[in-house]
Amino acid sequence: MTTVETPAPKPPVDDTPVRAKRSVAARVASRTAGGALRVFLLLVAVFWLVPTFGLLVSSFRDPTDISTSGWWKVFSAPAQLTTQSYQSLLENDDITNALFNTIWITVPATLLVVLIGAMAGYAFAWMDFKGRDWWFMVVVGLLVVPVQVALIPLSGLFRDLGIFGDIIGVVLFHVGFGLPFAIFLLRNFFAEIPRELLEAARLDGAGEVRLFTTVVLPLAAPALASLGIFQFLWVWNDMLVALVFSSSGSQPLTVALQQQVRQFGSNIEILAPGAFISMVIPLAVFFAFQRQFVSGVMAGAVK
Repeated sequence: MTTVETPAPKPPVDDTPVRAKRSVAARVASRTAGGALRVFLLLVAVFWLVPTFGLLVSSFRDPTDISTSGWWKVFSAPAQLTTQSYQSLLENDDITNALFNTIWITVPATLLVVLIGAMAGYAFAWMDFKGRDWWFMVVVGLLVVPVQVALIPLSGLFRDLGIFGDIIGVVLFHVGFGLPFAIFLLRNFFAEIPRELLEAARLDGAGEVRLFTTVVLPLAAPALASLGIFQFLWVWNDMLVALVFSSSGSQPLTVALQQQVRQFGSNIEILAPGAFISMVIPLAVFFAFQRQFVSGVMAGAVK
């Protein structure tokens, strides 16, 4: 009699996915990514703002109180707060003229860099012309040129043109050194615009100018905002270029405050509010456009 052997049952297969073993650093990072990390970042932000808050409080204190005690004493003696320092600042013609000079320098230098950089970036991204890639390599190469290299040659050129010591000379210097970065940033952003969108606009009869103004520029608003913030902060806080190319009638606020320190030394009732005004304006601009700043940098800096 023939016997049929039944096959042995197969062992059950474990379908549970195998998890990769995480490193110690990865486990620590995952555990601290919650409330503890947020508290730590909040503390860092608070400590970063402490000098700004201290300068704000000092700008509202009497010079005698500033020289005898720290700014934190105002919490126990709030009667120290006064607006006399800001009144002295407004009565100082050197500081007020320097503030207006800073505006006349910063606003044109920012707008010109954004406008010219947008047009050049669009040309490098979507217009075909001879030597386009080589010219763009030249622009990228200009990013590594330090400002100090051009101080002496441009001083002689501006003197020959008759604009040395004028506001226009400072503006032209900032525009010239701001354009390479502007073109590089905006060209990378414009290159990510879908070609089909531009071709559809051309089929509807849009020329290059209309295409640039009605299609490209609205899409590039985050990149333009981030570039404007970069340029505004650089020009507003600059002192090296202003020291070389400005005169007594065209000096910005940074140079005026530096001269106040050198000439008077203890003129704190003008230095404290002047320094706070010089700092709070770019801070307000940055915080007002911080979302566009982040999105524009992430979109334009990575291709």
